[in-house]
Amino acid sequence: MPKLTQGELTQLGTSFETQSPDQLLRWAYDAFGSRVAVLSAMQKAGSVVCHMVSQLQLPIPVVFVDTGVNFQETLDTRDRMASQYGLKVITLTPEQTMEDQTKELGILYLTPEGQQRCCHFRKTMPLLKARGQFDCLIGSLRRSEGGRRDRVPILSVDPEMNCVRLNVIANMPNEDLASYIDEHQVIINPLHAQGYTTIGCNRCTTPVLPEEPPRAGRWRHLGQWSQYCGINPTDRDGGTSKSIDLPRDVIDRILLGPKGDFMI
Repeated sequence: MPKLTQGELTQLGTSFETQSPDQLLRWAYDAFGSRVAVLSAMQKAGSVVCHMVSQLQLPIPVVFVDTGVNFQETLDTRDRMASQYGLKVITLTPEQTMEDQTKELGILYLTPEGQQRCCHFRKTMPLLKARGQFDCLIGSLRRSEGGRRDRVPILSVDPEMNCVRLNVIANMPNEDLASYIDEHQVIINPLHAQGYTTIGCNRCTTPVLPEEPPRAGRWRHLGQWSQYCGINPTDRDGGTSKSIDLPRDVIDRILLGPKGDFMI
């Protein structure tokens, strides 16, 4: 199987820096067709991407990982967006309930190492059930989030899923995100209005005070040692993964870049 390298994607991603999210979403559908999906945890930025897909009337499904310990508000947001935006939402779940996992392994998320195992069991492994179904997953990581995401690439390879990751709002600043939400009245997880700047599982997510960094509410009990779940490969390796295997015709469509007025 031919390989698509991170170097090739980095070069193409540089040319995408001036493209709008709408242009990148249209390119993704043109390049990948039925083998592209949005990956959303039903947080603010992911809701914006879902709204954009709906506005463009692109038949791109949304993949959501239900860890079994999500906030009810998160599940309600998923259902509202599916209904009001006309989106097909594919919900993936872990093999074990949290109760069964705890009976077998104890409360994993009490240590940094255990937190990584717990997130792997409840987030990454469910997503891996979809490996082979998609050649591209559209995410909503943004450089304005800071931390490990301050240089997140628009395009990267995901070796575990053997697909391309496309962050269509990577270079969208916080103020532009807020303006888009206000202008379009985007459906937003109500927990954001209660001080939750980022939202994960109900066991490991707390509100954040105004003077705290945005991710201070994730695994607060573990301090500085845990801030990411690992479901996004660039959070783990900073975009240094090497390559993935895709059919030659798919690679050719990717490397040709956008069509028409956006040809590179």
